Amino acid sequence: MIKKSGSVVWTGAGKTGKGEITTQSGVLQNAPYGFATRFEDKPGTNPEELIGAAHASCFAMALSFKLDEAGFKAQELRTTAVVSLDKDGDGFKVTESALTLKGKVDGITHERFRELAETAKKGCPISKLLNTTITLNVELQ
Repeated sequence: MIKKSGSVVWTGAGKTGKGEITTQSGVLQNAPYGFATRFEDKPGTNPEELIGAAHASCFAMALSFKLDEAGFKAQELRTTAVVSLDKDGDGFKVTESALTLKGKVDGITHERFRELAETAKKGCPISKLLNTTITLNVELQ
């Protein structure tokens, strides 16, 4: 079993407080986050962009394995995951992760590329974790 961790330190009230995010690997070390970075586009990170980065990276890696298994090699897989946070009653809810994929893969048809991408989308561990709608837009370059 593989275990990875992230941690935060939060100080202050919800709207005026501030937090710092640190990852086990140290890639993020006391990265700032708070109400302004989440809801007002101020500098710093937020949970939704971290989920987006996790989903995009997981999906791209899963697709590269699916391509390998099918006898293809990805030259490049550019993936973005846009995570939507919407009002839900008195709170908020992540309602979608919209994946956009632009890939360069020699010798593959668009149909086969889309098929493998859909399989990767469903099998990616982060996709399985998310309790939301996941969409996929595929472009073979």
